[in-house]
Amino acid sequence: MIVTADGNRVRPQDLLRVTAQHSGGTVVLAVAGEIDLLSAPVLGDGVTTALAEAPDLLVIDLSEVSFLASIGITVLLEARREAGAGTRVRVVAPEGGVVNRTLQLTGLHEALAVATSRDDALG
Repeated sequence: MIVTADGNRVRPQDLLRVTAQHSGGTVVLAVAGEIDLLSAPVLGDGVTTALAEAPDLLVIDLSEVSFLASIGITVLLEARREAGAGTRVRVVAPEGGVVNRTLQLTGLHEALAVATSRDDALG
């Protein structure tokens, strides 16, 4: 359990916000905050809920993510695996951002179909 200086407990939802937007056969998950050991399940739950709808395309937009730990990368790889052949998964990580650099360093740009903007991911 993580506690702030004033004694309040930090909840995973305090660190990460995942909002789903639906349009036709596409689901966009707009993710904002930090993805670490505490908050990764919030992203995982969002992905699971989105994939339950069997969309043609799932876009995980990490434009507003300020930190991506290895557990977050694991959630992204699991999303791709769980999507199967019926759903394409794309990850948005803006050029020059911390998430883009992290995914480049791990060599996962192609495996996660990284796009630098939401428009590119949707195209």
